[in-house]
Amino acid sequence: MKNTLFLLILTAFLAVSAFAQQTIVNVPSADVLDKGKVYVEFDASYKFNSNTTNTVNKFSSFVPRVVVGIGSKIEVGMNLVGNIQPGADSTTVVPTIKAKVYDKESWAIVTGANVYIPVRNRAYNIGSYTYLQASKTLKSNTRLTFGAYHASKNVFASQAQRAGGQFGIEQTINSKFSVGADWITGKHAGGYVTPVFTYKPHPKVAIYQGYSIGNADANRGNHFFYTAIGINLN
Repeated sequence: MKNTLFLLILTAFLAVSAFAQQTIVNVPSADVLDKGKVYVEFDASYKFNSNTTNTVNKFSSFVPRVVVGIGSKIEVGMNLVGNIQPGADSTTVVPTIKAKVYDKESWAIVTGANVYIPVRNRAYNIGSYTYLQASKTLKSNTRLTFGAYHASKNVFASQAQRAGGQFGIEQTINSKFSVGADWITGKHAGGYVTPVFTYKPHPKVAIYQGYSIGNADANRGNHFFYTAIGINLN
């Protein structure tokens, strides 16, 4: 039972944490690719140690994704989630869309949707995650994000819908370094806060290092590392 719960939590979270669009970490960012621009990213989530009392024990998961700008301040993407060790893979294809519906001065509003299509070891047929959020950029180069989400059955919780808030903060330090954090509310498989450090060794390459901490059971091991590399291809 404990192993089954571990896999359910991990599979659902990693589906959330690999949105095929530009994100802070798990929460979509206000950035939208210009028409014809392509962004690829490879995400890894992992934990080194195990404990019999932990909700989440030692594991690794790897997620590739791609995002393409299609014009009119819209980007679409695709990722492949569910590659988790140890345990049977629960491969899920996740097409997404994000649109910037307002962009004036220091304010931006984006909305989007992700569709979850399990193709291997299916626990459900199809699911969705939708959101609407606003971002405000301050004179200090700090960007604040706040909004709401809705997840259909089985995306965040087995046989249950979930809704709540999602928030983020991003702070540019210079052309190479930035820091940030995001948070999805709720005590479910998507409910995590993740601080992240970003290093850009090249204008088109970014390396992310973060740590995800669960809203529930953080004192029982529900936390782990997150690393990613993102590349703008053109």
